[in-house]
Parts: sequence; C-alpha cells; structure tokens
Amino acid sequence: MLRPPFARRFPRRGVVAFLGCFMIGHAQAADLWTIAQDALANDAELSSTQASFQATEAARDVQRGTLLPQISVGGNMAHSRTYSSAVGSGLGQGGAGGEEELAGLIDQDDTVNSVGLSLDAEQALYDPSRRAQLARAEREIDRDALGVDAAAQQLLYNVANAYFEILRAHDILSARRAQETAISRQLEQARERFEVGLIAITDVHEAQASYDLSRAQRLAAEGAMQVSFEALERLTGHRYDSIDALDEDVPIARPEPADREEWVELAMANSPMVLMAEAGIEVARSSVDVARAGQRPVVSAFANYGWSDTDRSGTNHQSESQVGLRASLPLYTGGSTQAQIRQSGFLLEASQYDFEAQRRDTIQQVRSLFTRVNNDVETVEARRQAIVSNQSALEATRSGYEVGTRNIVDVLNAEQNLFNAIAEHAEARYNYVLGLLQLQQQAGLLGPDSIQAVNAWLSDEERVSLELPDEANDNPVMNIGERPRAPT
Repeated sequence: MLRPPFARRFPRRGVVAFLGCFMIGHAQAADLWTIAQDALANDAELSSTQASFQATEAARDVQRGTLLPQISVGGNMAHSRTYSSAVGSGLGQGGAGGEEELAGLIDQDDTVNSVGLSLDAEQALYDPSRRAQLARAEREIDRDALGVDAAAQQLLYNVANAYFEILRAHDILSARRAQETAISRQLEQARERFEVGLIAITDVHEAQASYDLSRAQRLAAEGAMQVSFEALERLTGHRYDSIDALDEDVPIARPEPADREEWVELAMANSPMVLMAEAGIEVARSSVDVARAGQRPVVSAFANYGWSDTDRSGTNHQSESQVGLRASLPLYTGGSTQAQIRQSGFLLEASQYDFEAQRRDTIQQVRSLFTRVNNDVETVEARRQAIVSNQSALEATRSGYEVGTRNIVDVLNAEQNLFNAIAEHAEARYNYVLGLLQLQQQAGLLGPDSIQAVNAWLSDEERVSLELPDEANDNPVMNIGERPRAPT
C-alpha cells in the first residue's frame, strides 16, 4: 500500500496531540522552522485531510471483510398460548319423547414454551464484484495518500507565505515611518524658511501635501502589519511576540537545476497534484471493473446448524444441519448493469481529461515560476542598485535646493523615490524567496528540508516584533470534541 510521501519525510505528531489537548500558550519568539512544525501539528485543514485518508484506509478494510468468512449466531425464546372453542352436541333420555338433544361448548387451552439456537456461516468462493470493490478501495488509498502529501506541501508554503508577508509588511512599514519622519522634517524647514521670507507659501503647501500622503501610507502599512500576523495564528493556533528577520546576506541565486525543462520533468515525476490526477484514472478504471463484475456469477459455500426444544408433552427437541454451495447469476436487471458500465466509462473518460488538464496546468506553472525566480534574481540586484542611485539623487537635489537651483517639490519627489526604492527592494527579496518555494511546491519537492534551508537565511540577532494587542486567548488549539470509539 502506498503511504503518503510527505509522511515519510516528516513524521507527524500523534493524533492526541492536536485533538484539543493543547491550549494557546503565551506568545513566544519563533523562527520559520518552529512555526512550520506548529502548523503541521495544529492546522485544521491538514488534520481533516489526514482523517479523510484514514477513513479511506478503513473503507478498504470494510471491503476486505466482505471476502472473509461471515459467521453469525442467533437464538430465540418464545411463550405461546393457543385458545380454541367449539360447539358440541349429543342424545339423552328424558320427557315424553324419550330423546333430548344436548348442546354446549367445548373449550381447549394450549400453552407452549419453546427455545431455539442457530449458527450460520458463509464464505465467498467466487465474487468478482466484491474483489473489484476491494481493488478500487486500494486505488483510492493511493490517490488519497497523494492528497495528504499535496495538503502538507500547501501548508508549508502557506506558512512561509504568512511568515514572509509579516517581514514584508514590517520592512515596508519601516520605510514608510522613515519617509514620514524625513518629510516631517522637510515640512518644518519649509515653514521656517517661509517665515523668514526665503520661499513662497506654495512650497509649504507642497510639503504639507507630501507629509499627509506619507502619513496615510504609514497608517496603511501599520494596518497591513497588524493583519499579516493573524494568518500565523490561524495556521498554528499559537501566537508569537516576535519572529526572526531575513538576513541581509541572503544568497540570491538561480534555481538548481538551471534548465527549465528539467524542472518540468521533476514536476511530472513528483508533483502530488499530477500523480493524484493520474491515480484518479486508476480509481475510475476500477469502477468500470466493479460495474462489469455485476454480470458475473457469484459462488459461496455455506453451513448452518439449528436446534430447538419445546415443553409440549410428547415432543422432544430437534436439530438440523446443512452444508452446501450457493450460486447465482443475474440474467436480467432491467438494463441497470449496462447503464452502470456506460456511466463508469464516461467517468473514466472524465478523469483522463482531468489528468491532462492538471498536467498542462502544472507544466505552465513550473515554467512561469522558473522564469519568475530567475527574473527575481536580477530584480533584487536592480532594486538594491536603485537605492544607491536614489540616495545619490536625493543628496544632489538637496544640495541644489540649498543653492536655489532646485525647488522643494524636487526634494520631496526625491525623498519619495528613495523610500519607494527601499520598500521595493524589500519586496523583491521576499518575492524571490516565496517564488523559489512555490517553484519547489509545483515540482512536488517542497518539504521540511526546503523550510530548514530557508530558515538558515534568518537571523536571530534581529527580530521583528508583531506588537500583539492585549487580548485573552484561552481557546483550545483543536476544539473538535472527542472522537467516537469502536466498542471493545
């Protein structure tokens, strides 16, 4: 039986660990790997997918049980009462006639106690329908195991995306705060210069407008920062007061292998979405076999034994036993069997089209992501150089403003350009990291090793505080109630 590939790479914690036993603890500092482990243990969607996979495994055992001996025992105890009444007649002496008819009722009351036991056994000898259903259940396990792998890889990417969205929001917020501070100083200088008659009032208005814009951008960045960390709590059920920041010396390199078509080949061999669609074809083909098996005979061996006894006078207990073979062959089912064969055939055709659609989509995604990651490598360097250029431009513009060759609008625009370049450089770095992880996910290669490799790019010397609001969080991580248990 195929086991989830992801489960082989990363053993999941015990089921009891996340069925409501953990409580949301105190906020804590964490890195990407720690948060990923928390998510794998506590994410509700992944847990649901794994529970569904376990249900599929149990369904296979249900089908297997129909091919094993079926033994049952029964018993009965009864108390019966039979009451009957009949009219009786006779001749007697008397009176002048010498004969007289006698009439009356004859009653009968019969009470009987009885007990009985029975034992029945049956073993399927030839049942193609049940065997085909068992084979289909095996194929469904293979398909759903790949679904667990796909869900786990998607969760790892979601964790990384939420993590770096926080860092992205933090860097943008830092740039917007610095921008607001710089323009605020520029506004103060403009007011001072206006008061001594060095500039016109229009320059003050221009500075005020730029300041208002920078303040609005800073408020928007603060809101984005506040919202961004909520995604981590949804995925893990835990809160973190700070996370490690991305190191400045992140190796921005092109993905390996360097050939785009090699990534496509990796995806065709490893992508759980492609493999799951392909496994869906085998499930549909097994359904065709189940439908065709409805035309074949069924042979089974059976044996039964029965014993009974009553307290009726003159009656002893009796027993009987029987051993034999039973066979049946459907001759006419109203056309439903042929209709089921046609139906399953169309479903097989649909699954083949689904596989082709998934294959094409994966190829397109891998090629696009490969191109995007390679472009991000160049974009990061270009954005870094843009910061240097805009810094030089700002210094030159300020010098020109001091000597009167530039106006305040030029200075404000130069400051805006600089801080935009800083924010865009931060975005380019996070786009590169997330694009690389998404490329690995589409190729079916995203796993704990990938997360640990990215985690090595983080620096615990610089942490990003999430500035959590003071809220009570005492809800259980997994509040789903107790799972029903089979009787022992």
